[in-house]
Amino acid sequence: MSGENFRDILAFLAVARERSFTRAAAQLGVSQSALSHTIRALEARLGLRLLTRTTRSVSPTEAGERLIQSVAPRFEAITDELAAFEELRDKPAGTVRITASDFAANTILWPKLSKLQPKYPDVKIEIAIEPALTDIVAERFDAGVRFGDQIAKDMTAVRISPDIRMVIVGAPSYLEGRPRPKTPSDLTEHECINMRFSMRGGMYAWELSKGGRNLQVRVEGSWTFNCIYPVVEAALAGFGLAYMPEVLARPHLKSGRLQAVLKDWSPTFPGLHIFFASRRQSSPVLSLIVEELRYRH
Repeated sequence: MSGENFRDILAFLAVARERSFTRAAAQLGVSQSALSHTIRALEARLGLRLLTRTTRSVSPTEAGERLIQSVAPRFEAITDELAAFEELRDKPAGTVRITASDFAANTILWPKLSKLQPKYPDVKIEIAIEPALTDIVAERFDAGVRFGDQIAKDMTAVRISPDIRMVIVGAPSYLEGRPRPKTPSDLTEHECINMRFSMRGGMYAWELSKGGRNLQVRVEGSWTFNCIYPVVEAALAGFGLAYMPEVLARPHLKSGRLQAVLKDWSPTFPGLHIFFASRRQSSPVLSLIVEELRYRH
C-alpha cells in the first residue's frame, strides 16, 4: 500500500467513525475542505463511492462498510503496536481515554488522577462523561468505569471503590404535609426526580432491595436528568424524591437539608470498577492508572 493510500484510508476511517467531516477534520488536525478533497480522491482511485453525504449526516455506503470491516482491525493493531513502542521510554507516556459516569469521574477519577498526572507530565488523561454503558472497544476507549455488576465478563475489571449504598431522599420542604412512603408502591403517589441514561432509552427504574427481595420501581415526575449531580440539586430545591448514592446525600442528611425515606429498602451495589480489554493489560500507562485507582481496604 502506498503512503498516499495509507493516509487517505486513515482519513476515511476517521470520517466513518465520527459520522462527521467537521469532527474528523478536528481530530486529524486538517481543514474540512482538505479532508473532503482527500476522501473524493480516494473514492476516485477506487472507483467506488465510500460515503453517503447529506446536509445533516455522513454514513458509509455498502462499499464503505466493506472497507471498514476489512482494514479497520488492521489499522487498530498497527495503532496499538505503535502506542506500545511509544511506551517503551523510561517514563510512562501516552494518552489514556476513559469513559465514566459523572459520579465516578467526580468522586474517584478526578481526586486521584489529578494528583498522579503532575508526576508524569508525558501522560495525558482524557475522561469522557457517558451516563449510559459504552462499548469501549467500538468507541476506542482504553478503559471504562462502571459498577461491578454492569461489566461484561470478557473484560478485565479492577475494583476502585467500596460498595455503593443507594438511598431515597427528599427535602423537608417537599416532605412537609405529604405522607411519607412506607412501601415501594407508595412512590407512585410522589413527585420523583428521574434519570434517563440515554436519550434514546427509557427512564431508569429505581432498584430496591429488602430481605433478599429485589424490586425495580418506575417513578414519575416533572424533572428528568441524564447525570446525578443535577438530581441532587433538584432534590435539595424541593422538587421531589430522588434516588442517589448515599455518599452524595450524606452531607445533606447530616445538615438536615435532605431526609431519607424507605431506608430499609436501600440496596447496595458492588463498587465502581475500572475495566478494559485484556489486550490492553500490557500497557504501562494504563497499568499506572489502574494501580493508582485500585481500591485498598
